[in-house]
Amino acid sequence: MGYPYAVTVGADSARVLFLRCSELWLLDLADGTRRRVGAGPVDAYATDRDARIAALVRGGELFRADLTEGTVVRVGTAGPAHDARPDPTGTRIGYLTEPHGAASLHVSGPDGDRLLAGEPGNAWREHGGTIAWGVPGASAGEFGRTRGWWWAPDGSQILAVRSARTVSLHLLDLDHGWVDVHWDRETYPHLAQVRWAGGGPLITVLRRMQQHGLVLSVDPRTGETQVHAELADARWVEPIPGTPRHLPDGRVLVGGELAHDGFDARCLFADGSLLTPPGLYVRRVAGTLPRADGPAGSPDLIVEGSLGDPAVREIFRLRTSLGGGGPELQRIAALGAGEQVTVGGDVLIAGDRVWHAGRLISLGDPPPSPSAAPVLERVTDRRLSAGVLYPAGHVAGTRLPVLVTMGEGPGRQQVLADPRAWRERQRWADSGFAVVSIDSRGTPGVAPSYEKAVHRRTADVMLGDQADALRALHGKHPDLDLGRVAARGAGLGGWLAAMAVLRRPEVFHRAVAREPVLDWADLPAAFAERYLGDRNDSPDVYAHHSLRESGGSPDVLLVGAELAGFPSRPAATFEEELTFLDGW
Repeated sequence: MGYPYAVTVGADSARVLFLRCSELWLLDLADGTRRRVGAGPVDAYATDRDARIAALVRGGELFRADLTEGTVVRVGTAGPAHDARPDPTGTRIGYLTEPHGAASLHVSGPDGDRLLAGEPGNAWREHGGTIAWGVPGASAGEFGRTRGWWWAPDGSQILAVRSARTVSLHLLDLDHGWVDVHWDRETYPHLAQVRWAGGGPLITVLRRMQQHGLVLSVDPRTGETQVHAELADARWVEPIPGTPRHLPDGRVLVGGELAHDGFDARCLFADGSLLTPPGLYVRRVAGTLPRADGPAGSPDLIVEGSLGDPAVREIFRLRTSLGGGGPELQRIAALGAGEQVTVGGDVLIAGDRVWHAGRLISLGDPPPSPSAAPVLERVTDRRLSAGVLYPAGHVAGTRLPVLVTMGEGPGRQQVLADPRAWRERQRWADSGFAVVSIDSRGTPGVAPSYEKAVHRRTADVMLGDQADALRALHGKHPDLDLGRVAARGAGLGGWLAAMAVLRRPEVFHRAVAREPVLDWADLPAAFAERYLGDRNDSPDVYAHHSLRESGGSPDVLLVGAELAGFPSRPAATFEEELTFLDGW
């Protein structure tokens, strides 16, 4: 749709970089002009601190773009380049080779191209796997960590992940000296978060079952670590994206949870002091903006979160300097589906909107808004978020079969107050269904206890909430024909759609499961154990959640998977799915 993404703001507030249709664009904030950087598609890019120098990767080739001079020059590399990043000063560019094998980390600069870390050909002695440098690692994605190496703020060092039998961290000097980062990796094997942007590096490490974690500061000279905070929960710990981070006054910002004295919230703390009001559900910390009337070194935090309504994601400005009046929160704007906030200098960007120097400008012409108009509700005594989408031109009093969308399964929100999030579902509605989406327990946006209520009983809790919500919705939407209810989902949503027919056939009558998860034991251990616990200690819990152990049904179509007792197809078109779901 030509929507801007992968946005970067220079720390000097002069330039904004973004991708649109795989092309790199620059917005000059001084005069508001936009220009394309180079020609042709870009696979990925990154910039220095002030967005003066950019590293572009195109088909494995590395290019250095001088964004003030307007030049783009190809850089010779030791092999196809990946994850290229200039240092904060723009002097050197680091990049990876062979990211899916024995990845190596290289640095290209005035003194040529050098191998900084890599062990090509080496293997784990125990398992025969490759050793990789600079890649995130096997379980990183389950914690939202997408990177495996980071420049020091002054460009003199690199902090890099080494992935072998276990994941470790190392501080690499550009003169080939290096030290290990020390923590108890046997007790805390999961490296969940890493940040190095002022002060020393900050990391979050978790126990295998994710019920306890530590926020550690790292000494960049010795690799020794110091505990700044502990995270604990009887079910699992959920670190907040964008934390931990150093605040300009030296305090360490940590994301955690408050679950006592009547509070049930995802909160932010600075050196143990609560910064957020208990009603705010913090989703992500985007950065900081200077405060015009505040003391130097005490900027405001820019936070993505929800306040009261989980269907609405908003941008908030949060005061970091402590006062006698408690937390101070200011709403800035609502966020659309898929929009993320980017902050740099005194610039704030959300989607295609840019706030700078007291004015609001745009990164470009926004795509047309869809016409989907769901009716949003809060139902049952748990106040479950739900949405009902009717066919265009629906006449009240006309009974409609119901299609319940299961989305992508637990941990993923479906009910959003943005028509763009309902674009695909409108197509199903216009095919003759009343499309219903329900954010049962297990979904973020409400409270920690709400999303963790599914621990070790995910299927039962989520399906119970779906059934209760359907009955409650029928009281408000009598055109829903609960005698004809279908379900549809993909991945874990496909698993849940199939389970709906198998476990609750009195409510759900047909289902299409696209590429469903057949067994939770097939999922990455870090994800499965978060919800169901240790698979070795709880085989009964995993069996209870397995489609392989649940028998078959002719009323569940598996697409992209095969299992005895179920009709299946390697692929299915929209029309073929519709025919199956409509076969009452």
